[in-house]
Amino acid sequence: MLAARVQAGKIALGNDLPLVAIAGTCVIEDRDSALRHAEALAALGTRLGMPVVYKSSFDKANRSSRASFRGPGLDRGLEILGEVRERFGLPVLTDIHEPAQARKAAAVVDIVQVPALLCRQTDLLEAAGSCGKPVNIKKGQFLSPWEMRNVVGKVVAAGASAVLLTERGTCFGYNNLVADMRSLAIMRELGWPVVFDATHSVQLPGALGESSGGERQFAPVLARAAVAVGVAAVFFEVHEAPERAMSDAATSLPLGSLEHLLAELRDLDRFVKEKRS
Repeated sequence: MLAARVQAGKIALGNDLPLVAIAGTCVIEDRDSALRHAEALAALGTRLGMPVVYKSSFDKANRSSRASFRGPGLDRGLEILGEVRERFGLPVLTDIHEPAQARKAAAVVDIVQVPALLCRQTDLLEAAGSCGKPVNIKKGQFLSPWEMRNVVGKVVAAGASAVLLTERGTCFGYNNLVADMRSLAIMRELGWPVVFDATHSVQLPGALGESSGGERQFAPVLARAAVAVGVAAVFFEVHEAPERAMSDAATSLPLGSLEHLLAELRDLDRFVKEKRS
């Protein structure tokens, strides 16, 4: 089934449309860092002829440890994301954690995201659905792909007319995830564009005790597999120096390595979609 198309700024996302890259640092570390990463991603998209959506969080409310860096907070974070959008012309995506954040975020960003761990929270889903912007819902690590029908039902009933569904791995025992590529095909049948989050899918949740570990070397492997299945977008958390990243350091891809990977995924996506058309 071909899904509905979702418009984010000047970019259209659809399972039958050219592949979109969603990328950025896991958390906004500071204004200068956000602008540097956004500028690099905008230039990369231009060189590759590939649509790019900038993603970063103003608050990471589900960190493993209370001592972990969470971000600049709602007001300052949205101010920075608004500057990214204005200066570089990139659509912007950010996640919300409380219903009261939905409309404030929607006034600035192009896509509002519901985190995986909160994807069954009815009040949050309804707030996101009623905010007037496309909603990206990450499938919970604890949910089957067919259960996302109920999740979609909540945001659509609240007024959402544009939904994205993101696969980011499923719990596989303790401190491990597995990416089931069948999930992409199953969620595609729900009638909305499907996204594959390659870097969160290689996360080892809580594996380092006070933070999550990860196996970033497998993110490109899974991204290739997902694009071969057929998706609207691939999602990567990137950092100019991953070892210094203040969130998801173990899974963020080096910003400098992204161009080669995206070029490969762009070409694979063209081949797959031409064969299916």
